[in-house]
Parts: sequence; C-alpha cells; structure tokens
Amino acid sequence: MVKIRLRRLGAKKNPFYRVVVADSRFARDGRFIEEIGYYDPTTEPSVIKIDADKAKQWLANGAQPTDTVRVLLKKAEIL
Repeated sequence: MVKIRLRRLGAKKNPFYRVVVADSRFARDGRFIEEIGYYDPTTEPSVIKIDADKAKQWLANGAQPTDTVRVLLKKAEIL
C-alpha cells in the first residue's frame, strides 16, 4: 500500500520533516518513491510547503495519507 507520510530529518530535539510518498512496508526514514514537500514545526508559525499538484495526483492514484499528513494537507488547503 502506498502512503503519503512524514520522513524525519534534523538534529536531536530539532525535528524537520519531508512529506514523501512511500510504500508502507519501508522504514519511516528509509526508501521512498517521491518527495512532495516539507514541514518545519520548529518555526513560529510552522512552515508547511507541499506541491499541491503532486499531492492531488498521488491521492487520485490511491495513496493514503497518514493522520498527521491529512491534517497538514487540510492546513495547506489541498484537501
């Protein structure tokens, strides 16, 4: 199953996430199919940058967003 999920980057206590499309069997920070954006929760306000066209295309193809990514997509007004 293909999922749209977060991939954690950044230093300890300083997270930075990339929004990626990956097979659900792969590790959280492992192999992925495509990177479609990023999320930086450390800044105020938090930065959400997602390519709307790619996200809509993957959703149309049946990719399932995780709960957190679903909230981010709604904040970015893609869903």
